[in-house]
Amino acid sequence: MICVLQRVKSSSVTIKNQKYCEIGRGLNVLLAIEEDDNEKDLLWMAQKLINIRIFSNESGKFDLSVKDINGELLVISQFTLTGDCRKGRRPDFSKAMKIQDAKEFYNKFIDNLKKIYIAQKIKTGVFQEEMEVDIKNDGPVTVIIKSKK
Repeated sequence: MICVLQRVKSSSVTIKNQKYCEIGRGLNVLLAIEEDDNEKDLLWMAQKLINIRIFSNESGKFDLSVKDINGELLVISQFTLTGDCRKGRRPDFSKAMKIQDAKEFYNKFIDNLKKIYIAQKIKTGVFQEEMEVDIKNDGPVTVIIKSKK
């Protein structure tokens, strides 16, 4: 699994010119699922997102997690993060999990997040849908997390 994690003041998803969902302070998560991901990756990544300390304390030090600030998460499936651009001029997406399996895995991931955090604070995009994502990055702070070495 690959996540691009952004600390945000707010974030929203618009689909077909209609606002689908939005969050306030928290994390915007762009999530890619790779063909060799498994349940262990799923659980590890969910725990990592809830507990990673990228919010500042009173001293300005990254010492607080989304859980510590009672923040929200917006999780958006983005298979293009698996794109390998080392050869040629077009990204190779062959490492992305097949669509039907990825959709099931994505839904399991969201379910796991809701089990370990406050379900009402977790919003999502729509799997395999064209979306406009509006991100008001805070910092900016952007981190890439991979479940594999």
